[in-house]
Amino acid sequence: MKMVIRPHHIISLGGYIVEWDFPYRNLIVVNPTDEHIKIEVPVFDEEWIEEHRKLGLRITPVRYEDNYLSLWKREKSKLE
Repeated sequence: MKMVIRPHHIISLGGYIVEWDFPYRNLIVVNPTDEHIKIEVPVFDEEWIEEHRKLGLRITPVRYEDNYLSLWKREKSKLE
């Protein structure tokens, strides 16, 4: 399945991570470009992160011990 991220938009992919042994509980995905970008969901492995960074997306993995809200706010401020 594909999802489109609008230009200068930020989303969270926690509900699209389907593997139990995935090392992150969430992914914050930022599209800083002026173009719409299609991404593949669900997320199955860590290779997904590098593949989508090559498209120009900023991806912040959220580990279990990280504060999700502070990471979201940091990415949101960079985007603005």
